[in-house]
Order: sequence, then C-alpha cells, then structure tokens
Amino acid sequence: MFDAYCGWCHGFGPAVAGFAAANAGRIELDVVSGGLFTGARVAPIGSMPYVAGANARIAELTGAEFGPGYRALVADGRFRMDSTAAATGFAALRTVAPGRALEAAEAMQRAFYVDGLSLSEASTYRHLAGQLGLDADAVLTEFATSPASAVQDFTRAARLGVTSYPTLLLHTPTGAVRLGSPAATAAHLTDALDRHLATASA
Repeated sequence: MFDAYCGWCHGFGPAVAGFAAANAGRIELDVVSGGLFTGARVAPIGSMPYVAGANARIAELTGAEFGPGYRALVADGRFRMDSTAAATGFAALRTVAPGRALEAAEAMQRAFYVDGLSLSEASTYRHLAGQLGLDADAVLTEFATSPASAVQDFTRAARLGVTSYPTLLLHTPTGAVRLGSPAATAAHLTDALDRHLATASA
C-alpha cells in the first residue's frame, strides 16, 4: 500500500523494487493506493510544518532525492496534495499497463518529489505516459473517466486495516502479515519473507 504523496513511500520505492525483482519467482506484487490527503486533509503544504523535517529524515535513512521542483513547491507553500486525484492517476496508469504498476508508482513519485509536478493534472499523466512508453490518450481517458478506482483502492486498504504508508503486506493462509518498515532495504524485506515462509512450512 502506498500514497503517491507520501514521502516515506518515495523513500521506500527502491527497496520494494529491489525486493520484487529478487523474489519475482515466488511473489506476486500488487500495488494499491491509500488516501492520506482526502476530504478536509487536502490542505496547502505550507500548513504542514513537519514536512521539511520529515523529508530530511527520509533522505537520511533511505537516500531518497527531493529535487528542486519539489523543494520549490514546499517553499511556496500553496500546493495542495490531493490523494484522490493521485490515486485516480495511478489507477489510470495501472489499467493501461497492468503489469507495470510498481514502475508507474515510482514514476509518479519522481514526478512529484523530484520534478515538482502536480499529480492532479492531466498534463502530468501525459508526461508520465511518454516516459513509460504508454498510449497517452488511453491514460488520459482513464484518468478522466475512472475516479471510482481510487475509492476502490482506499476501501481495500481500509478493509485490510492499513492506516499508514508505506505498508508491505504478505498475504498468508492465516491472514496478512506486515513485512519490514519504511526504512528497510530490499535485503531486509527478503530476509523477512524467508522467515515467514520458513515458519509457514515448518
């Protein structure tokens, strides 16, 4: 589970990508959007004084880059992060390229956290479609006509009891188990998977 406007998710992305690649033969990764900034929580970034400190901590622990475009948004303070719009955009990319959801999520977070592009704007998804080699018109059609997909993702996250992001869940016969933490490496995640699989087979 991730939110495209979550800085910790941005930092966690490379670890998840490495984990998915290392374990491609034994896991099927499903990427689902959460809703950090919805309803009354959609507010100017300048009203969130914790952001700068959190970003510094994320960069320190994960090596994540926060680029000049994004830093300009923070300095200006007026940008409003709307998770519903971002989740709709992610759902559009996922629908057009269903086997590349993780790649699409990472591209979205680079667009925001490095380049400072709004994840609420159709122009951003045209740009991302070009980067990913997708049919831009198909992506924009999905973005315009499928906002219910975002709500479906939020509902799924809530049903699983996820309230913070990123959250990596391993689905087992006895229920979902959380793997790792936002600062975990790909190796740490693989070790956690190995332990759970060993316990399950014992």
